[in-house]
Amino acid sequence: MTDTDLTAVADDDRRGASPIGPVHAVIIDLDGTMVDTAGDFMAALNAVLGEFDLPPIDQAEVVAYVGKGSEHLIRSVLSARLPPTEAEQRFDVVLAGYQRAYAVVNGRHTRLYPDVIRGLDALRAARIKLACVTNKPLRFALGLLEQYGLRPYFEVVFGGDSLPRKKPDPLPMLAACDALGVPHAQAVAIGDSENDARAARAAGLATLTVPYGYNHGQPVQSIDSDGIVSSLLEAARWVTASSAVQ
Repeated sequence: MTDTDLTAVADDDRRGASPIGPVHAVIIDLDGTMVDTAGDFMAALNAVLGEFDLPPIDQAEVVAYVGKGSEHLIRSVLSARLPPTEAEQRFDVVLAGYQRAYAVVNGRHTRLYPDVIRGLDALRAARIKLACVTNKPLRFALGLLEQYGLRPYFEVVFGGDSLPRKKPDPLPMLAACDALGVPHAQAVAIGDSENDARAARAAGLATLTVPYGYNHGQPVQSIDSDGIVSSLLEAARWVTASSAVQ
């Protein structure tokens, strides 16, 4: 999908996102929201699947599984290829192999989505505090943020292994707000999937959805969010408009 197509999708499907009041913090997802990492997932998975003589995976299947952490990803991949008992028996060793392979490819097949830097710059210029909350293991998330020059924007970064529970549980959102020192009602979560929106809703945050990510293969129109925005730059404009409402 081209950049023009992405904008057209958002223009056609936006559901009237409107200002909700002052916003002092924004919590942003990583995979599928700031960076397109489907190529990394596919490369790492095929490396480990090849080690175990299992059928390879294509990008469409990858996109249907990502977003709920590495454990869910590996369980989904194995359950599509092996009987349940054998899939469970192989889980630990395949997960370990996948994480080794991912450490090698992290960032190699990744690209920034359009207007990510411009959106982050706009949020920073508006003095909005920023956190990145992802289900990706923290060491991989930090490595990716560093590679693409995104790390300095974020006061707080939580990975899927930073806390006892990950999205869609609200704990990471609540913890990020607490770490930023911002009330939950004054924060907005931005993501590409139902996981992000569910976590934000349960934590009492407003939530925006970008249309170009993964969402487990489901249409973004099915997500219960406060609006679909075409990019992080448009999200920054929405946040700025909300902050102007006193």
